Amino acid sequence: ECPNGAISQGDEIYVIDPDLCTECVGHYETSQCVEVCPVDCIPHDPNHVETQEDLMAKYERITAANG
Repeated sequence: ECPNGAISQGDEIYVIDPDLCTECVGHYETSQCVEVCPVDCIPHDPNHVETQEDLMAKYERITAANG
């Protein structure tokens, strides 16, 4: 399960919201969706490339808002 609630059920596939996805930075060492996906179908999106610093800043923003 996504710790940020970034994954939702689409019409035919699961959808990852890039505004909520931190690739599990701040929660886990590895992306949990990639770890548990049974068909290995979670590619990195070239339209949403983020650094570790970007992901940590997003994590801090999300956790502060949910505080």
